[in-house]
Amino acid sequence: MLRARLLIAALLLVAGLTAHAQDNPRVRVETSMGKFVIELDSARAPLTVANFLKYVREGHYNGTIFHRVIANFVAQGGGFDEKNTEKPTHDGIPNESGNGMSNRRGTVGLARTGDPHSGNAQFYINFADNASLDPQPSRWGYAVFGRVVEGMNVVDDIGAVATGEVAQFDRDAPLKPVIIIRIEEVK
Repeated sequence: MLRARLLIAALLLVAGLTAHAQDNPRVRVETSMGKFVIELDSARAPLTVANFLKYVREGHYNGTIFHRVIANFVAQGGGFDEKNTEKPTHDGIPNESGNGMSNRRGTVGLARTGDPHSGNAQFYINFADNASLDPQPSRWGYAVFGRVVEGMNVVDDIGAVATGEVAQFDRDAPLKPVIIIRIEEVK
């Protein structure tokens, strides 16, 4: 009897988690190197997901680049166009780095400046587990708001591109631009 109750409880838990995961919005990122899909966690990072989707719906990311690629660390993009010109953005949003999500391989986070509440359009993808980006008792972290659920091989290919100094970017800019052709919601 106890075993049956535990089995039913486990099934209900899995069904609840599956239903919750199905409620999470997804976006398809089409790049010059291929496509990948990100599942956004609107329950744990509601402000960051709403902010990201606003930029997606406005077409902000279309024709932007990954301007920073550091092997075994992150790829950062969404803020500069193909001519290396910074795109205008909305104001920064409150930092949701304390949401319990960690900067693990394949997760997506909101880039920011030294001001913890400055994140706007730029995002990054973790190539490795980067717990150093998580919040600590003495400082803010970088808010994770999603994870790559399809096409991690494309993300890994982006992480392997040759980098160097390009325009105003330091040694971590792809020598051959990695273009975000478009980001669109997956229905």
